[in-house]
Amino acid sequence: MSDNARGARRRVVITGIGVVSALGNTTAAFWKGILQGRCGIERLTLFEVSGYRSQLGAQVRDLEAGRYLPAKSLRRMSRCDQMGFVAAREALQDSGISWERMDRERFGIIVGGGAGGIGTAESFYEDYYRKGASFAHPLQVFPTPPNMVTDWICLEYGLRGPRSTVVTACSSSATSIGYAADLIRYGQADFMLAGGSDAMCQLTFAGFNSLRALDEGPCRPFDAQRKGISLGEGAALLVLEEAEHALARKARIYGEFAGYGISCDAHHMTAPDSKGEGAVRAMASALADAGLSPEAVDYVNAHGTGTQYNDLVETLAIKTVFGERAYHLPVSSTKSMVGHCLGAAGGIEAAATALAIHYQTAPPTIHYEHRDPQCDLDYVPNQSRRQKIKVALSNSFAFGGNNTALVIREFRPSLTDKGE
Repeated sequence: MSDNARGARRRVVITGIGVVSALGNTTAAFWKGILQGRCGIERLTLFEVSGYRSQLGAQVRDLEAGRYLPAKSLRRMSRCDQMGFVAAREALQDSGISWERMDRERFGIIVGGGAGGIGTAESFYEDYYRKGASFAHPLQVFPTPPNMVTDWICLEYGLRGPRSTVVTACSSSATSIGYAADLIRYGQADFMLAGGSDAMCQLTFAGFNSLRALDEGPCRPFDAQRKGISLGEGAALLVLEEAEHALARKARIYGEFAGYGISCDAHHMTAPDSKGEGAVRAMASALADAGLSPEAVDYVNAHGTGTQYNDLVETLAIKTVFGERAYHLPVSSTKSMVGHCLGAAGGIEAAATALAIHYQTAPPTIHYEHRDPQCDLDYVPNQSRRQKIKVALSNSFAFGGNNTALVIREFRPSLTDKGE
């Protein structure tokens, strides 16, 4: 992108955050768990897991969506829809937006997803198969598509601006944040709600077990004895807002969305490119979009799944982008606490990254005990770390080589340090 095009862009800030996760169903509970290095990965109770190699996952508990929704709506919503709705409600309240003066045609939404309501469809099939057609209620099929969470939020809040749903595997919600920011940057919206929601289902859990991609214990990103992923579920929605508007209404600003990069490996359906070239392009493009050099970055929220190959390739990619600075750069995986939340992962990690900047604290990588000679960066082992964070990078590298990197920075009303 040319300097002229960059100069014409409006700035975008984060003014609201809502999170539902295995660490709790509010942003405050989520961040407290992160600071404490608490593990939300336990034996699953959503469905029977005794026959599986891995029986653990980061499950959302005590959601209580019925506190905010009438029974009729609740029956029509999947678990994914309910988590997304609860996260959206918190984000919008957190933003302090005055709805009375809001032009809702200038307020849009892009949500990333994955399995969506497949868990609800599984219940429909089980009732149909075990009990017969008369017991299988059609409302169990209605919320299956991943776009339904987007639609429910729009319906509840009357958001009539740009609306879309992104499905690019585990980078879905990171990509949604980048696309949403562009709509504000180039004047098509003033506010956007962006992030993702995804729910655990048997199909996904069985599939990852069959791939032998799951650790039998809680995942151990970057640890020498790592054995795989711990699946999770949850939702995170961010309120993105045009900066001048946010300043005019004296909004609390968590940070500025500075840039993003997207790339494709075009290499393999599950494995990353062995040299990490796609990941390198995504990170380099994000920094270029933000007008920042690698030296400006103070923290990286890694994709960090806990598989042998993924963690090794991401480490290699970070070294390629940052050179010698990589060895002095805190890099951590919040998946060690909330699991891999698939379509919601990028949104949850973007929320963690924005909060890291706001509270000037790097989240830890827990379960880190054994150093891998090939994964030899500073992974903020086991304890969160107070430190200065002006600029942070959040990575989402998904199946199929769908790579997205986001840059979030500390907000300053007047920027003079374009290339810091």
